[in-house]
Amino acid sequence: MTMHFEQHVLCHHSGCRNRHLSKRSERRRQRYRCLAHSEIKSLLSVCKRSTHPFLHSFVKLLLLTGARKSELRRAKWTCIDLQKGELFVAVSKSGRSRTVVLSKKALAALEQMKLRSKALGLPITRDSWVFANPRTGQLYTSLHIAFFTARDSAGLSSVRMHDLRHTYASLLINNGASIYEVQQLLGHYNISMTERYARLFPNTLQDRVDIVAESLAFDRI
Repeated sequence: MTMHFEQHVLCHHSGCRNRHLSKRSERRRQRYRCLAHSEIKSLLSVCKRSTHPFLHSFVKLLLLTGARKSELRRAKWTCIDLQKGELFVAVSKSGRSRTVVLSKKALAALEQMKLRSKALGLPITRDSWVFANPRTGQLYTSLHIAFFTARDSAGLSSVRMHDLRHTYASLLINNGASIYEVQQLLGHYNISMTERYARLFPNTLQDRVDIVAESLAFDRI
């Protein structure tokens, strides 16, 4: 009798916990959003007018790389290989190192960062921070206040900085990247993290079965 009661309590507790986790996962799925092209243009336009010396470059690079804000904020020039087009992250969110692939436009934005930093009297040595505070010479603890001000001015008050990473993933998918490529470019250790974007992938199953049918060419046999 006692055992049956304990099993009932455990099952009830487990059910509540599973429902709680399910609701939490659903809230996470609903929370992220991807910016439309017009919203990106509006946000970057406002960031460019910001009094913050590096906000525009920071937001632009988040959109161009899909990097986590901490990975970009903590980057030093020694982490960037301009020849290979790579940003090395020693410790990512997963606790592992990873490499952020840099496009030509991302590299151009970094070159602009160098010019901007020099103009502000900041050092550009290998051990210097890419995004250094001109007042202290140290890395910024956060760029959130400047970002919140800019996004509100752009009429995008619901947008979080992390949504720029979701936007990057969305743009990859809309331009033909596979889920494996998205996983690699976002630095997801487990592909289950990438599968949240599965609904964005076009339904290509009909095209795939047609490929097999065409390759068999039964009409010519």
